[in-house]
Amino acid sequence: MKKEEHIVCYTTEELIAMRERGENRTDWAKVDAMTEEELEASIAADPDDVHEELDWTQAFVGLPPGKKHINIRVDADVLDWFRSKGRGYQTYMNSVLRAFVASKAKSGQDNVNHAKKG
Repeated sequence: MKKEEHIVCYTTEELIAMRERGENRTDWAKVDAMTEEELEASIAADPDDVHEELDWTQAFVGLPPGKKHINIRVDADVLDWFRSKGRGYQTYMNSVLRAFVASKAKSGQDNVNHAKKG
């Protein structure tokens, strides 16, 4: 069974109006009474929050180059694995290929040896 998604977007003004009407489950009086240290400790204790430093070494300025439509043959198990990751699997495949190309360029191995089937 597919998981139902229920994502709702609100503007800042809508959120402020909802807060003023009391339409949320947050105890804002408690939040407002917290010190900065208590708030930081609360955030740090959240198991859903990722507390690691961002790695900006792979970041780049600008848009990636345009994409080209191609037809390729891929081993069935490889394609099945990427498809099992869900929507966006082709973008994921492209990211894996981009990382491979970047690693070869970084190591000076622009020419990759290919084994031919025979």
